[in-house]
Amino acid sequence: QVQLVESGGGLVQAGGSLKLACAASGSPFGIDTVGWYRQAPGKQRELVARITSAGSTNYADSVKGRFTISRDNAKRTVYLQMNSLKPEDTAVYRCNMRLSWGQGTQVTVSS
Repeated sequence: QVQLVESGGGLVQAGGSLKLACAASGSPFGIDTVGWYRQAPGKQRELVARITSAGSTNYADSVKGRFTISRDNAKRTVYLQMNSLKPEDTAVYRCNMRLSWGQGTQVTVSS
């Protein structure tokens, strides 16, 4: 079973940047698609970005051009670079691979 641990969240002003990391252990890593999801209070969880084993990516319309997902298979880590952050990006961000989820990392963007 795979274990996922997120890091990199925090408090940032609007227009700022954060880089999240999702570190995986316990399972072959390079063959799986990994997704970043977020959930804000009172809202449904939504897919933010996803990257396949081949490096293909897709993004939610709300983050296109601002967020970049990438992976380093040697480090068993997937990253989410978030630029030009907006208050509406405030949420708990979690990564997912197969049936496993990380515990989440809080991102708060102040106006």
